[in-house]
Amino acid sequence: MIKLLIIILLSINFLYAQSKEVLLLHSYHKGYKWSDDISNAIEKNFENAGNIELTTLYMDTKRVVGPIYFDKLANLYKEQLSHRNFDLIIASDNNAFEFAIRYHEYLFQDIPVLFCGVNNFDKALLGENFMTHYMSGVVEQVDLENNFKLILDLQPKLKNLVIINDRSKTGYAMKRDLRPIIKKYSKKVNIEYVDNMDIKNLKEKVKSLNEDTAIMFVLLFKDKAGKYFTYKQSLKEIREVSQVPIYGLWDFYLDYGVIGGLVTSATEQGNAVSSMALKVLKGVKVYDIPVLEKSPNKYLFDYNELNRFDIDVHNVIEDYEIINEPHGFVRKYTKLVALTITIIAVLLIMVLSMKANIQRRKILEKDLQNRIKFDKVLLDTLPNPIYYKNKDGKFLGCNKAFSNLLNIPKKDVIGKTAHDFFSPEIAIKNEKIDKELLKSLGTNTAEVTLHLSNNHMKHIIINKAVYLNNDGSIGGIVCIMDDITERIQQKQFLIQQGKLAEMGDMVAAIAHQWNEPLVELSAQVQDIQTSFLLNELKDIQVKEFVNDSMIQIKYMSKTLSDFRNFLKPSTKKKLFSIRQSFEEIFEIIGKQIFYSNINMNFNYDFEEELLIYGYENEFKQVLLNLINNEKNKIVEKKSNKKFNITINISHCSKYTTIKIIDDGGEIDNKIIDKIFEPYFTTKKDGTGFGLYMAKVIIEDKMNGSISVQNNDNNVIFTLKLPHNKGI
Repeated sequence: MIKLLIIILLSINFLYAQSKEVLLLHSYHKGYKWSDDISNAIEKNFENAGNIELTTLYMDTKRVVGPIYFDKLANLYKEQLSHRNFDLIIASDNNAFEFAIRYHEYLFQDIPVLFCGVNNFDKALLGENFMTHYMSGVVEQVDLENNFKLILDLQPKLKNLVIINDRSKTGYAMKRDLRPIIKKYSKKVNIEYVDNMDIKNLKEKVKSLNEDTAIMFVLLFKDKAGKYFTYKQSLKEIREVSQVPIYGLWDFYLDYGVIGGLVTSATEQGNAVSSMALKVLKGVKVYDIPVLEKSPNKYLFDYNELNRFDIDVHNVIEDYEIINEPHGFVRKYTKLVALTITIIAVLLIMVLSMKANIQRRKILEKDLQNRIKFDKVLLDTLPNPIYYKNKDGKFLGCNKAFSNLLNIPKKDVIGKTAHDFFSPEIAIKNEKIDKELLKSLGTNTAEVTLHLSNNHMKHIIINKAVYLNNDGSIGGIVCIMDDITERIQQKQFLIQQGKLAEMGDMVAAIAHQWNEPLVELSAQVQDIQTSFLLNELKDIQVKEFVNDSMIQIKYMSKTLSDFRNFLKPSTKKKLFSIRQSFEEIFEIIGKQIFYSNINMNFNYDFEEELLIYGYENEFKQVLLNLINNEKNKIVEKKSNKKFNITINISHCSKYTTIKIIDDGGEIDNKIIDKIFEPYFTTKKDGTGFGLYMAKVIIEDKMNGSISVQNNDNNVIFTLKLPHNKGI
């Protein structure tokens, strides 16, 4: 027995020792069919090839691209992958290929790299970047000329060929490759190249084409009007109005309206590169594997489209595949026989094993009862309130934490609805979310504030998901509640601490505000005293003295009132005036800014009263913190130069943008990305708290964004805030 255990342990260790780690880096995003087909092919080939752990990352360069993005992505991967030991990197498509070359030493030093789906491949690029020793792969190349030849062979009476393309980077590359082919074949058929129409006019053109015409569909991800499409949306719109055959160049267009052609296949790209990968993982050096410069294209056709236009490929080409082809009579019959035999065999097995199955069922029923009891105990043990209800919104049950939260026995929850436990506003919102979930079969997270019967208020995050019955039908919704009251209170405490941290500057600002009124009061007192001593004091002078003194005293009182209001925490969101917020902040710190030899300018791109939705006092705290930071930075320079703080306020239909700009010099680029981190400070006695709390208030509490950048010796803080409840 001990020997057997040792053998098992050694076998497990051997398997782990043989395991390989591979990183698949996609240029695009999950859900993009080209990338998904490459992934599926690689995963399928790795599945039966031993213990290979495949990690997949998506660069998402269809949506965002550029050197700065790539640098940030490289830093993210450095952090994310620093403790991973990969045996091989696979780069899919050009952006991932170029990224792997550029950051190879930084991210993947000494790790072999295989690429696939790379257009316009230049072998010299590997040598120029010292990658010949580390890289090989599969080139992607569209075979334009053979597709032209195929179209003319399949339709020898064709008179017109319309080529549809777009003006994307790939589209321009295809246009460049098409020019010599169009010139060569324009003697045999009239060719019209279209890449400058919006979708409406393009559909009108396609709709009017004669039957002696065919379409070569190259690409259409964006039309002339700037409208974006997925790979199948644009083709679907063209296919709906087309009465002529449509030929394609990529396999992902198949099954959406193209006849097919000699297509560039993502699946074949994945098969080819995974074949190379298995060689590398078995010990073959990557530099001993030549680059596959002939793209592994193949002839693929859609039976439905061939049949629609009565096109026969059998006499034109030999090696091809057809999708959607119906089974012949013999194949149907064979399948029926096999199915019949299988059913008979299953029935015999069921008859022979009936007794054993009945016994097993009894055991399973007992285990199920035990499991139900266990699940009930488990639910009641969990600290999070949990309830579950049917698709009609009626509660089926809950755990102990939920009944304790609402102070209701568990049995009294059953059969009730949200209206029985929550306020009408929350219950209606709850029902709306449930309806959307039951349609999408997805999940939802929302934050609500519950006012309980014991006069306590709870801030709750509600996580919901749809559950299905055994037959696949919708059972209802499960809800798990997370009490975040303490976290919110702690965050509010931190914000108040941030306000208190500003008190030094605030007191200094009040001192500046009071300076002039005190001087004025002193002068008035001396003047009234002199008049009294000279017996020149008149009633009107006393009246003027009282009026003038009250004006100064009210001004000083308002300053204190503004200070007290600033210290009060905002308990709930509301709509408030952005212009008024700036005016009240300026009332407090305006004099201090002036005596610091700084001009402060406000520029509004609107005249009407503009409201934003959030926490008013916390928002003022952010403004005060940012302006004080810029003022202190300028004061530290001890320069006689006049500096400026400019505040530009603009708005669009959904957001208000605030840019706070000072010309007191840039922030060191080494630290600019860290200034919003907690406890980060460059001041000797600084707390590193102010900018961190500004980020918490703007992004966490007000659903906005805050950022900073240097620009020509200026520092620009940018705040972006929603200005109504609907955002």
